[in-house]
Amino acid sequence: MTVELKLDLNMRLGEGTGAALAMCIVEGAARVIREMLTFEDAGVARNKSREYAV
Repeated sequence: MTVELKLDLNMRLGEGTGAALAMCIVEGAARVIREMLTFEDAGVARNKSREYAV
């Protein structure tokens, strides 16, 4: 089984250290997903002009 690393901190301190650091990253990502406002919730106006369309 081959797994591609998404985050390599080049640490050799044991499995528990990586898990502890990974939890901070996972918790941060979950918080962003939970608390991120949509454009509508944030009151961002939609650009009606096609001039700036991507």
